[in-house]
Formats: sequence, C-alpha cells, structure tokens
Amino acid sequence: NKSEVFFKLKFILVLIMSNEYIVVLITVSSSDEAKDLSSGLVKEKLAYCVNQIPGVKSTYFWEGEICVDEEIQLLAKTVTHKLSELEKWIKVNHSYDTPEIIALPIVKGSADYLKCVSDWCV
Repeated sequence: NKSEVFFKLKFILVLIMSNEYIVVLITVSSSDEAKDLSSGLVKEKLAYCVNQIPGVKSTYFWEGEICVDEEIQLLAKTVTHKLSELEKWIKVNHSYDTPEIIALPIVKGSADYLKCVSDWCV
C-alpha cells in the first residue's frame, strides 16, 4: 500500500530531522587515516567522540567490479546541526573519492553523555 509506505518514510524522516543527536558512520582504509580523521573531527568540534573499530570487511561495488576490502569503521557521535559541516570536512580530508558518510539517529542515551556531546559540538 503506497500510503502506508509513504507514512513510514515520512515518520523516519521526521525522526531523523527532529533528533538532536546522531552517530555518523565513516569507513577508512588505514589506522593512520582513522587516527587523523578521528582526532581532526574532535579538534574541529564536529564530533565529541569517534570510535575506531578495526577489522571490518566491506563488500561493495566500485568502478564495474565487486570489491572486498578490510577497513576501519569510525563511529562519530555528534549533533544533527553539525552534519553538513562534518560531511564537507570529511570529503576534503578523506582519501576516498566517495567516502561513506551515513548518519543514524540516537534515539535514547545517557543524559550526562549527550550533554557532553552538546557542550562540545557547539
């Protein structure tokens, strides 16, 4: 049913746009790049905290081929109004032509932790 699908999509969009806090997923190819991007995002106040998760195996389609690479997954905790600036900064500083930049809403979290995110990412 088209109206049901539309309602669900509208609900998800409203949830994301009305949410103050997000986690941004970014993949990188090396530990040096992970370190540089993580520290840069925090120094620039684009993220409060960035986790580096090594050993992620990514399968994707690129330039006519299916590729499989080991990457490092970055999880950047920030506020929604910083997403556009964060995305621009990543595109300038990332080694990939088309870096992964995916924002997911933080539906609930520790009030004390989220206050730290808000206070840092002003």
